[in-house]
Amino acid sequence: ATDSARYAHLTASLFLFYLVANSLTGGVKSVTAGQRLILNTAFPRIMLPISAVVIAIFKFLPTLVVFVVIKAIVGSPFTIQMLWAIPVLLITIFLSLAVAITISCINVYFRDIASFLPYLTRTFLYLSPVLYEASELDPKLRVLEIVNPLFPILDSWSSALVHGEMPQISSMLQGLAWAVGIFFIGTYFFLSREREFAVRL
Repeated sequence: ATDSARYAHLTASLFLFYLVANSLTGGVKSVTAGQRLILNTAFPRIMLPISAVVIAIFKFLPTLVVFVVIKAIVGSPFTIQMLWAIPVLLITIFLSLAVAITISCINVYFRDIASFLPYLTRTFLYLSPVLYEASELDPKLRVLEIVNPLFPILDSWSSALVHGEMPQISSMLQGLAWAVGIFFIGTYFFLSREREFAVRL
């Protein structure tokens, strides 16, 4: 990839990566930090991690403007295929919601996960196609794609936004499958345990 494409890829991927990372960071403590609220008010507890994701989305939106400016400056072409970024973004938001719900519930039981999270997100950053492009990856390392939910999503995002190409539907479906799986497991776990939260907090 040329330097300009690489720079566009790096910024686009980093911004999307931080949407998920900020959802995780906000989500992890959303339940434990909402202790007083949980003990004194009756409301669906799941609103706590959801609100963390909404905040992450609002932080993310201005970065899209920054990316468009960068893309224009480096002379990367704008094409209609870039609209494929919209379904990719929706899948990412769904995944962000899934991981925020799951981790907020885990944190009620294992408080140390909040301190461990920065290392986890950093590890995911290196294992995801952010600092490099998925196409540059050694075929032996493609196993990362199977075990990392962010891999197919970031690859599709870069295809659409940076290269102006239609992403592989298989990659998008893979990302969606991860999001759906984590969402159902996490939400089930959350809803079945939420009565215990007051006791644990």
